[in-house]
Amino acid sequence: MADVIVPEPVTRDILAIFENVRFRLFERLEGLTDAEYHWEPVSDCISVRPGDDGVFRVATLFPESGPEAQDPFTTIVWRIWHIGSLCLRGYVIHFFDDVPELDDRHEWPGTAKEGVQALAEDWEHFVSRIAALGDKRLLAPIGMGPGGWADETYLKLALHALKEVTHHGGEIGLLRDLYLREGV
Repeated sequence: MADVIVPEPVTRDILAIFENVRFRLFERLEGLTDAEYHWEPVSDCISVRPGDDGVFRVATLFPESGPEAQDPFTTIVWRIWHIGSLCLRGYVIHFFDDVPELDDRHEWPGTAKEGVQALAEDWEHFVSRIAALGDKRLLAPIGMGPGGWADETYLKLALHALKEVTHHGGEIGLLRDLYLREGV
């Protein structure tokens, strides 16, 4: 998306922010190993693990915390799955008419290389749809989708996606830093 020239200011600015966030996130994911991808620094991690059939699936979609329990801890693979499949792919499925043929959202690649590639594909599916809207549609109510989203704008959806990416992307960066320093 970096080479796309968009004359409409809102669309241009939101795409520029997405490109900046994409660059920073994927820069932090360079060299991610399978060991880091699946690293479980605490005993009760929520992750994406292989089932009896060998297919990697997420077990817990929305980890819940409560007043009597510690907040759940999620792995790098879970956070990458959350950004790519649950958020970006989910937004394409629920909020756009031109949904491509997509795989089961609960399945996710078992290797870091394939997981980062799947995230890149989900990113492109979402951002290309935001780019195609143009300012007028970006600022109008979506008109469909779960919950109360039908009355919200695509701009709000894009900003929500950025919030999820930056929140979990920062956590991924921190987990990588901790992993690399674990034995120090």
